[in-house]
Amino acid sequence: MHRDWILKAVPGIQLARTYQLPWLKSDLAAGAALSAALIPAGMAYAEAAGLPAVTGLYASVVPMLFYAVFGPARVIIVGPDSSLAPMIAAALLPLAGRDPAHAVALAGVLAILIGIFLVAGRIFRLGFITGLLSKPIRVGYLNGIALAIMVSQLPRLLGITVSGDTLPAKATETVEAVLRGAANPVALLFGVATVAIIVAGRFLPWKVPGVLLAVAASIAAAAALDLKDAMPMVGALPTGLPAPALAGITMHDVAGLIGPAAGIALIAFADTSTLSKSLAGRRGIHTSGNQEMGALGIANVASGMLGGFPVCGSSSRTPIALDAGARTPFSGIVAALLVVVFMVAAPEVTAFLPTTTLAAVVIVAAASLVDVKTMLRLVRMSRMETALLIATFLGVAFVGVLQGIVIAIGLSLIAFVRRAWDPYRTELASLEDVPGYHDLSRHPEGQRVPGLVIARFDAPLFFANGAVFAEHIRHLVANAPGPVKWVIVASEAITDLDTTALDDLVELDDELAGQGVSLVFAELKGPVKDRLLKFGVSSRFGPDHFFPTVNNAVRTYKRTFGI
Repeated sequence: MHRDWILKAVPGIQLARTYQLPWLKSDLAAGAALSAALIPAGMAYAEAAGLPAVTGLYASVVPMLFYAVFGPARVIIVGPDSSLAPMIAAALLPLAGRDPAHAVALAGVLAILIGIFLVAGRIFRLGFITGLLSKPIRVGYLNGIALAIMVSQLPRLLGITVSGDTLPAKATETVEAVLRGAANPVALLFGVATVAIIVAGRFLPWKVPGVLLAVAASIAAAAALDLKDAMPMVGALPTGLPAPALAGITMHDVAGLIGPAAGIALIAFADTSTLSKSLAGRRGIHTSGNQEMGALGIANVASGMLGGFPVCGSSSRTPIALDAGARTPFSGIVAALLVVVFMVAAPEVTAFLPTTTLAAVVIVAAASLVDVKTMLRLVRMSRMETALLIATFLGVAFVGVLQGIVIAIGLSLIAFVRRAWDPYRTELASLEDVPGYHDLSRHPEGQRVPGLVIARFDAPLFFANGAVFAEHIRHLVANAPGPVKWVIVASEAITDLDTTALDDLVELDDELAGQGVSLVFAELKGPVKDRLLKFGVSSRFGPDHFFPTVNNAVRTYKRTFGI
């Protein structure tokens, strides 16, 4: 039993024991292809998060090694991601000011806190929590993130600097700088060329990632033309391997990062879980959201401890590994080791890497987040969900990434309560030659049973809608064609009951009883009956008040009154 627990908690052990030699060639080739994409993407996302480029390499290497050991045994690449970069920047910059070393330390603490939240979620089995992020929220969030990223990277693409903290301020300052001729034409040329090469690479038959070709071409051109002084450069990477960089952190810093860490943990897990489930579905296997959450948490803690920043599953680099033939997480280990070799053997290569090139890499990645098709589909299907999407988009883009997500989740919960407060409700009647009882508003030809009202209410009964339910019953009784003797509640959709709704129910029952009307229930769920017993109203609603089906209740009514 103890051994089984260890194998389940550390899937990498089982993978190592069952690894097949024929897989090695594919994993090595996939790791080599993947490393070519990890290096420029890692540095680009680090700079987008307001951190030194080298931290992106640390965040690409360390989490992948730990995820290969603790993650579920399938191919998924964990590392820096464009969707997290602006959230990280929003959390760090107010605390770090313009001190890069302190920003790195804060990023490490942020990753550790995120990891702690995720591991705690694994322990308490909170994998379901991503349900708070409905499709409208996710689409609005991704579109808002895409706009925020592109606006934030546009000044670097143009070779200029802006000081604005908000999206409108950055956009305004960028336009003003362009109008007064401050844009760097050399930087702009390199940035546009980078975008063109990356986009073209998607339509050409080669297996080499376009981002690698674009970065290599930028470095080669900048070095050949000696453009170090013509535009900003990333500069040579510091020598050395990933190491702790948490000096100077105070409890005030930690307290200031707890809230952002919770929000980023939710988004990071949602992104990773969505990617994981998508890949598992293609392979016909089952995934454990809780196990995914724990593995991602460990990867983030490791990243924070060794100079990196928050990470999640990458929807852009995982397909690269799969397309290159990756069979197992060992491909990620190979890629991580090759990145380490680059950091040790050739850190000076980036001395001629233009920052505009990395900005272009981030902008192209952000553009891939835009989902116009789903947005238009939601607009056609639901006004409520469209409003949620727009609110999330505007909140993320113009209020702030973290604040926008909080606003969106709050609006989503309000929308849920709104639906439950005012659910669909109707009266049922029989149809000639059609079994069962059907919605009278859709079938006005339906036939009522004299003296009987059959009501349906499509929601759990709770504090917000108990009075709505009671008013629905009163309305049907008052508008019945003749005196009513029974009200049957078709209760299949009533899946819960709280004390406030129970008080409304008791008050309704007293009111109907005063009119000589009996209130009974058909198809009420067992757990809801148990709650009635727990609430102490079994003497009021005895066994004769409950029927297994509506048909059974109607037959009993007819038999009772000789109809």
